[in-house]
Amino acid sequence: MSLLTTCIGAYPKPDYVSVPDWFNNPQGPDAEKPTADWQHAVDALGDKAEEIFARGTREAIEDQVRCGIDIPTDGEIRRENYIHYHCRHLEGIDFGKLTSKALRNGAYTAALPTIVGPIKAREPFLPHDWNVAQSFTEAPVKITMPGPMTMSDTLADVHYNDPVKLGAAIADALNAEVLALAETGCANIQIDEPLFARKPEEALAYGLENLERAFHGCPDNVTRTVHMCCGYPDRLDNPDYPKAPPESYFRLAQAVDDSSIMAISVEDAHRPNDLSLLEMFQATQVIFGVVAIARSRVESIEEIRQRLENALDHIDSHRLIAAPDCGLGLLGRERAIAKLKNLTAAAHSVGA
Repeated sequence: MSLLTTCIGAYPKPDYVSVPDWFNNPQGPDAEKPTADWQHAVDALGDKAEEIFARGTREAIEDQVRCGIDIPTDGEIRRENYIHYHCRHLEGIDFGKLTSKALRNGAYTAALPTIVGPIKAREPFLPHDWNVAQSFTEAPVKITMPGPMTMSDTLADVHYNDPVKLGAAIADALNAEVLALAETGCANIQIDEPLFARKPEEALAYGLENLERAFHGCPDNVTRTVHMCCGYPDRLDNPDYPKAPPESYFRLAQAVDDSSIMAISVEDAHRPNDLSLLEMFQATQVIFGVVAIARSRVESIEEIRQRLENALDHIDSHRLIAAPDCGLGLLGRERAIAKLKNLTAAAHSVGA
């Protein structure tokens, strides 16, 4: 009954990858301008940039594989954050024009890139990132990208002024990357939509339709995954950070199961779910978060195994995949490795 394991996206950047990272100081002095210095830092690396990013990617992948992760990610080592890195490769988004915008129900204000014209894809860029990452392992590397609703929420729009049309345009641009990745050979593509859990009404009204649009034409041999975390903290051991309503997953489950999405990633470590949720997914795989990404305490193997065994009372083993709740960027390398080792030991020994 051994379960597969995967990671969700981000992995701690090595010190030698000297570019700004949201995880380094998400709500600190630079939070008001989260994208301002990334390009300058990359330019400062000069001809060494690609070598440095590749080295960091290799370290992230090799760490995951050594820990026993079956489907690693590239660690998002190249990215300032998982949203704006992708936005930099699209037409219509001006990173030189930053517009102040309140985020997360007014929790904070940030100066964000501005949508000034029609959003369109440029030349595909993620196939390069995947090819580099895949060259370091025989395990199938998963590539992640932000979803239309979540991207819309982290940009300032002065062009569309219509969230449905904006989401559709972003979805079309994402679709170009999805199809390019599939053609290159990437068999695991994940689109991150944490905003679905915070805004389930909008997700049901148009968000899922635009997610389907982003995956349109994706071949059946590619696992189409959506990640829906319920909120991300600003630092370790801060349990009271804002989270999506606990009923959001229940509200969205049936629509996801009826869609072309093949796997859904949900959190369970920071806020355990009523496990009857898993019974609502009759066809969809569930990537189940059983490792907390913002608690410094390392969960024991037995603790993780028990939660997975409880989950298996509600879903078939071939449709349950064990994972951390979300990206590992806040944990630091040593703690991330400790948590992943226990995660895989538990998942690979379930039922033993």
